[in-house]
This record gives sequence, structure tokens and C-alpha cells, in this order.
Amino acid sequence: MSALKFAANLSWLYTELPFLDRFAAAARDGFTGVECLFPHEHATAEIQARLSDLNLQLVLFNAEPGDWAHGDRGLASLPGRQAEFQHVVREALVRAVALGCPRIHIMAGLPPLGTPDERADAWVRFELNLRWAAEQAQAHDRILVIEPINPRDMPGYLLTHQAAAHAVVQRIGSPHLQVQMDLYHCQIVEGDVTERLRRWLPTGQVGHLQIAAVPDRGEPDDGELAWPWVFDELRRLNWSGWIGCEYRPRTTTSAGLDWLRRLRAAGHAL
Repeated sequence: MSALKFAANLSWLYTELPFLDRFAAAARDGFTGVECLFPHEHATAEIQARLSDLNLQLVLFNAEPGDWAHGDRGLASLPGRQAEFQHVVREALVRAVALGCPRIHIMAGLPPLGTPDERADAWVRFELNLRWAAEQAQAHDRILVIEPINPRDMPGYLLTHQAAAHAVVQRIGSPHLQVQMDLYHCQIVEGDVTERLRRWLPTGQVGHLQIAAVPDRGEPDDGELAWPWVFDELRRLNWSGWIGCEYRPRTTTSAGLDWLRRLRAAGHAL
């Protein structure tokens, strides 16, 4: 069984520091991979410099989600926003190439869902937009991922279940579109995490994992999931991709990394 690779999510971890200083903090704690939500809020050259100087890899970021401050949570399923969606996808792909980042998360959004027709229309828009985006990703040699998000944290989000995400990926049939499987969201919405890992990881359609404790979204060392079992199961399934640490530290990030130090000491994590 191979060692697991963990990436620090710099939008959630080390938040006592300015964003650009979090890269060095992650490197000091032994991370070789990082991810973040919205790198477009910072100069690409500044991020490039920190990645290069610290020998870090940016493994994932989100495409611009629209106007977050006014409630947007992605554009891919929203009516009347196709041109804006295409613009942010193009911008994200250029940024991903410049930063050497292989994967971009495309958020589905909060479309009108009040009637069956509205729900059906939202899914049609989502799939049509993703088909177009996957073609653009292929041209840039990048991979797009879609992530089911629980409706407790993000009410009204279109995509909430693993099977729905995988069905869209299967229908589109592009190697440049995969699923981002966040075990925090998966446990809240569906549970039965072990069986879902056993079902979906062997398909090759999962491009990225993320972790956080349930229900407090703290470090993966407490809560209702048995994290030693989960990590062992990922190793049994030969998961070789990145695992994003998208959690809210209960104290400071460095103080809360004992769970990772134990895995490294046992040779189970890089």
C-alpha cells in the first residue's frame, strides 16, 4: 500500500496569516502540495514565485464562482450566465497553465429549483456547460472536477450526491472531467463512506479527495468518521491522488496536525 499525499487548503488553513504567507507555513509543516479556493484574488506572479521558491505544487483551485459576496456559488447551472461562465473557465484554464495546476473545480451554482421544469432545465444547462468546458480543458491539458456539496452548508446547491456527479461525468465521457469527492460532504448527505469509496474510486472518475471531521469540520481526528479506518481504506484502494485538507482548525493549523504527523511517522503519508 502506498503512502497518502495530503495538500494544505490555504483558504481554510493558516488563516491567522495573510494568504501569500500561508505557502511558507504549509511548507514548514511538511506539505508539498497546496490547494485554494480563489487564486484570482491574488497576482498570479506572486503565487508562482511562492510555489517555485518553496518547491510546492498547486494541485487544485476553483474557477471564479460569480459574485460570491452577493450569493453566487458557481455559474455552471444558472440561466442567463453562459457567457460569464465561459469567460471564467477560459480565465481559469490560463491561470492553471501558468501555475502548473492540473485540476480546476467548477462550481455548479444555486439555480432556480422551485418547480420540476426549473430543476430539469438546471441539469440540462449544467451538462451542456460542462461539455463545452471539458473541450476547453482538453485543449489546455487540464482536468475539471465537479463536487457534490451538502445542502446544510450550502442550501440550494444543485449537485449534492455522488451518483449524480458520476452520472454527469459518465454521460459526458471526457477524461478531462472528473469528480471531486469531499468525504465531509459525502458523510453528511449519504453516509456509508467506505462503500462509496469502494464503489467510486476504482472507476477512475474521482480526480481529487478532500477531508474534514463531521460534524464540526475540524481536523480529521475526531467526530463520527473513524479516520484511521478511512485512511487505511484509501491505502487499500491504492489511492494515489491528492487529498485536500479543507477543514477549519480547532486551534492553530500547526498545533492540529498531530493526525498527519502520526501518519507520516508510520510511513502512511508523505
